[in-house]
Parts: sequence; C-alpha cells; structure tokens
Amino acid sequence: MYGMRRLCRPTVMRAAFPVRASLNHPRAFWFSSEAKKDETGEKAAETAPKPEENAQLKEIQEKYEAKSKEIAELKDNVRHKLADARNMENRVKRDMEQTRAFAIQKLLKDLLDSVDNLERALSIVPAEKRKDRDSNKDLVDLYDGLVMTESNMIKMLQKHGVVRYDGIGEQFDPNIHEAVFQIPIEGKDANTIFHCESKGYTLNGRVVRPAKVGIVKGEDN
Repeated sequence: MYGMRRLCRPTVMRAAFPVRASLNHPRAFWFSSEAKKDETGEKAAETAPKPEENAQLKEIQEKYEAKSKEIAELKDNVRHKLADARNMENRVKRDMEQTRAFAIQKLLKDLLDSVDNLERALSIVPAEKRKDRDSNKDLVDLYDGLVMTESNMIKMLQKHGVVRYDGIGEQFDPNIHEAVFQIPIEGKDANTIFHCESKGYTLNGRVVRPAKVGIVKGEDN
C-alpha cells in the first residue's frame, strides 16, 4: 500500500521561466512601456485637429474678423452722423438766434432818420429859452415834450439791443466811426474824435450805422 501511495502522489509542475523578474533587470518593464507609448500615440491622434476642422476654424475666424471690422465701421459711421447732426442743430440754433437778434435791423435803419431829425429839432432851440417858461411857455412845453419823446424812443431801442454812441474824446476806429473831416488842434492827440455830426448805432454788437465824426489831424496826415 505504501508503494502504491507513492506512485499516486501528484507531481508539482514547475514553471519554465521565472514568474518574478528582478526590478534591476533592463527588460523588466519592456512590455508595459511599449503599451503606454501606443496608448499615448492613440490619444494624441484622436485629439489632433483634422484638416477639415482646421479649414472650418479658419473660415470662422475670417468671418469673425470681417464682422468685427464691419461693426467698427458702422460704429464710426454712426459717430460721424451724430456729430454732423449736432453741428447742424447748433448751426440752425445759431442762425435762428441771429435772425431774432437782427430781425429789426431794417426797421431800425428806417427809424434812425426820424431819431436824427428829432435830435436836430431839439438842438435848434436856444439854450437860454429852454427853461424860460415865463416868456416862452409854449416853446418850453414843446421842447420838454420832444425831449420826452426822444428819451422814450431811445429806451425802446435799447430794450431791443440798440446802443447809440458818438465817440467824442475817443480814438478814431474805422470799424465804428466814419471821419467826415479832420483839422489840426493844438494840445490834442492825432486821430482823436472832437466832433460828432451824427451819432452811430449798434444792434446787438453789430454796427448798423457808424458815427460820422470829425477828428484831429496829425502832422503826418
């Protein structure tokens, strides 16, 4: 029986190659590193953009740049249009203000002759008779009435931006004065206004009629 038991004892199979490899062996991880390289290459190939995708991206980029340029041009055009509209609005407003400011210019020119005639009438009355009510009551009353009329007329003109001036004692300015004669006067500077033949008028700063004046003649004139 004992001999039969030895014959039936199972035989243990030994592996033809070592199961474990030394960590220091150069071929220990050959199979694993090659597998990782293959896996990395497959992933890179999957993530790399395809030629048709590159073409689509390029087309989208070109369209985006074209639209951005178009939007910038539209914005610039709108800014120019708004600036033109503001300039036109300001111009129209300025023209309307000037029209209102100088609307009475033609009427004023027609009134100036009447104002001048009224002033001449007042200057004719002798100074000694302007207050002699006992001897010349009617003349004094007429004179006072004309003075009041002239005063009210000048105030009315001033209310509408009209200014009257004579320039006496000032230096001659060809922009607002008209010299009708000049004579030498000792002790006075040349081009000084010493006489006003007819007063000048401005309307809101614009000369409607220059003052007609006499000026001092200089040695060089």
